[in-house]
Amino acid sequence: MKLWQPLFATALSVALCGQLHADTKTLKLGHPQAPTSAFHAGAVEFAEQVGKLTNGRYKVEVFPSGSLGGEREMVESVQLGTLDFVVTSTGPVGNFVPDTLITDIPFLFRDYDHARKTLDGPIGQEILTKFPAKGLVGLAWGENGFRNLTNNKKAVNVPEDMKGLKLRTMENPVHMTAFRTLGAQPTPMAFTELFGALQQGTVDGQENPIPVIVSSKFGQVQKHLTLTGHVYSPALIITSVPLFNSLSAADKKVVQDAARLGAAKMRAKVNEIESSGLDALRKEGVSIVSTIDKAKFQSALEPAYAEYAKRFGADKIERIRQVK
Repeated sequence: MKLWQPLFATALSVALCGQLHADTKTLKLGHPQAPTSAFHAGAVEFAEQVGKLTNGRYKVEVFPSGSLGGEREMVESVQLGTLDFVVTSTGPVGNFVPDTLITDIPFLFRDYDHARKTLDGPIGQEILTKFPAKGLVGLAWGENGFRNLTNNKKAVNVPEDMKGLKLRTMENPVHMTAFRTLGAQPTPMAFTELFGALQQGTVDGQENPIPVIVSSKFGQVQKHLTLTGHVYSPALIITSVPLFNSLSAADKKVVQDAARLGAAKMRAKVNEIESSGLDALRKEGVSIVSTIDKAKFQSALEPAYAEYAKRFGADKIERIRQVK
């Protein structure tokens, strides 16, 4: 073997790697939650699947913890084309695609099975058809979980206990209507600001699924948790119409398949954290009310339900309730 041959082989390898790297298109995905969250598990799975299924032609970089902005800001960035993907709860998405807000009606879904079947079935897919008109593509329904109430003032057992509580909510009119009806003071703010607001007493409490409460370490700054399960909170993996339309038919399928796998990972992570999260919160000293009379809360929300029927159509709400 001539002396130059190993050097030539090495140079050729470096050149080929450089060419492969040059041919790889890097895309960015942002989400608001911690690296221990269900959102992050889903985002990482999505990124890995896109890379794998395109043989490295696309690389998705994941930016957690709101490092690219709050949820609404990131959805706007996707819409404007300055961000490629976002994993977000549905609350802020309602400002862009109002049809998504029907999923936020309190006590609409019986359990996880009911919610997942609804969103994976015709109703959920019909809602996704509303996205392109707003410059967005809803790739898949992920999951946040059933939302529960925490606060620093008192244990909440009955609707009357909600009166006067200043609660952070998403910028979501369906949620805010519900809390106002119960006598609380809904205070919308970005999720990225929430820990500090709880720590400083700017708000008394908040409402989020157990996986979010645990991964965000809210047990460090909240004394009381009530397992209200008042709203099922889906998540969405979203991209923009221009980006999606720029893909080949094969790559569009890859992105959609990867999103579905990411969503499945999110749901699995929610299941995992919910089973262990309550023990973790108890160890942090959080007092937990595990059972409430949901019928009492539903009765107190009757004025809000009348508003929802006007806004979304009683028939559409009933169609969701009837999913088996």
